[in-house]
Amino acid sequence: RTNLRTLLFIDEIHRLNRAQQDVLLPHVEAGTVTLIGATTENPSFTVNAPLLSRSRVLTLQPLNDEALERVIDGALADAERGLGKLTLEVGEESRRAMVEFADGDARKALGLLEAAAAIHQRSTDPGAPLAPETIREAAGRKLLLYDRDREEHYNLVSAFIKSLRASDPDAALYYLARMLAAGEEPLFLARRLLIFASEDVGNADPWALTLATSTHQAVERLGMPECRIPLAQATSYLACAVKSNAAYAALGRAQQAVERTGSLPVPMHLRNAPTKLLKDLGYGAGYEYPHDAEDEFVPTDNLPDALAGERFYAPKEKGAEAALAKRLAEWQKRRKKSSP
Repeated sequence: RTNLRTLLFIDEIHRLNRAQQDVLLPHVEAGTVTLIGATTENPSFTVNAPLLSRSRVLTLQPLNDEALERVIDGALADAERGLGKLTLEVGEESRRAMVEFADGDARKALGLLEAAAAIHQRSTDPGAPLAPETIREAAGRKLLLYDRDREEHYNLVSAFIKSLRASDPDAALYYLARMLAAGEEPLFLARRLLIFASEDVGNADPWALTLATSTHQAVERLGMPECRIPLAQATSYLACAVKSNAAYAALGRAQQAVERTGSLPVPMHLRNAPTKLLKDLGYGAGYEYPHDAEDEFVPTDNLPDALAGERFYAPKEKGAEAALAKRLAEWQKRRKKSSP
């Protein structure tokens, strides 16, 4: 029959390389096959753009507790494919333990039930209800959903940083604990704290970078499990610190100016003049040594002429940065007064 259509299901489609995915494209476009691809990865990163643009993405969510309990009940009642022949009694507390360890995964719930039933059958009283302790014995250590370089890794790191930025130490410590429990490299976390200390705390609390640097050194020297302690200290401190991204934002504005204006000439008074020829050409002419001034400030303009008056750094009126803002405002007034 020529009117039959082909349904092609590919599990773990993210494992196909780009060339293999490209082979599928003309057949999908022509309607030769209806393609269904299943993946545990984010298809935005693992399925090539032409194939993804011709697809409809459906996201499967973890099962809720009620759904997992129905899966467990079905397995207990099914005498042919489940454990119905055992007439195993599972109390409410044991059900809750199974649901908790399953972590939204039906396959994990069924595997746990099967393992717990096998342990229970070898016990001294196999006719007794399945005990929560047996569930925990069968489960062993709870394995957390995580990966080193894919979506869940970036989701948790993002949640960690954004909780720090939101000044929420409880959430930040929770995500820190999640990543440590899942086996994240502690030095990676220490590096993220180093970046955060400058990017998000900055001059509002200059001590933050010192603490983050010390934490990085402590993590290097201690290793797990002890290094979790300085990580917790730095995380809680940075979450509670006064925040300012003014220095980070200032660099961004300066970089935009460089991109816009290119290699502008350095003002003559700032140029290095190590030889007589350069001095004769005017290099270093008019330079005033600030330490010789009464209050160690000279109100000269130091930006290239094309950028005269530009302001990149805008300190915020909070934390230690408030004092910088006040001082800088006074210096800017003096520079304006001295300008021709």
